[in-house]
Amino acid sequence: MQDQDIYSELNSIRNLMERSAKFISLSGLSGILAGVYALVGACLAYYLVYGTTGGLDYGDHYVNEEAVVLQLFFIAIVVLVLSLSTGILLTVRKAKIKGEKVWNPSSKKLLVNMAIPLVTGGILILILLLRGYFGIIAPATLIFYGLALVAGSHYTFTDVKWLGIYEITLGLIAACLPGFGIFFWTIGFGVLHIIYGSIMHFRYDK
Repeated sequence: MQDQDIYSELNSIRNLMERSAKFISLSGLSGILAGVYALVGACLAYYLVYGTTGGLDYGDHYVNEEAVVLQLFFIAIVVLVLSLSTGILLTVRKAKIKGEKVWNPSSKKLLVNMAIPLVTGGILILILLLRGYFGIIAPATLIFYGLALVAGSHYTFTDVKWLGIYEITLGLIAACLPGFGIFFWTIGFGVLHIIYGSIMHFRYDK
């Protein structure tokens, strides 16, 4: 009986230390919804680039049209805004349910560590877009997003680190296979988000 009390007390101390050192209010459901948004966006992007002809060859003659590039950029912005808005709302909701503060030292460190690679990648992607290097944009988004996840994983769930590693790997493979950017973008931002969001939801949101 005494051993059980000691174990329970140690477990409580461990949970308290984890709460103070890591931001654990991230919502798994937001990851699932972000994946769904990405899949819808990828389908629209595929239709814009390849039309109804099918295939995955690099449609440079489509992407070089300014109107198509602007439409793709608009789709990406909409997906990003929806994902961020959903993530913030569900994370705040989860934190309130658990009686935790969303804006605390751990969440600040998480935000700063993720912001550095994300901002750097965003600036590089804008440069690539302006220079017309469209085939490198999809790999770059995956790689820098993966780096951001790995950097931020020190201040949240360990699962985020592995998601980041998979994103980086996909980005590097995509860089070796120009013309399949939409395919890898769909897997990285769509399928992987849904899988990892589901894992985090059933593991941590209950």
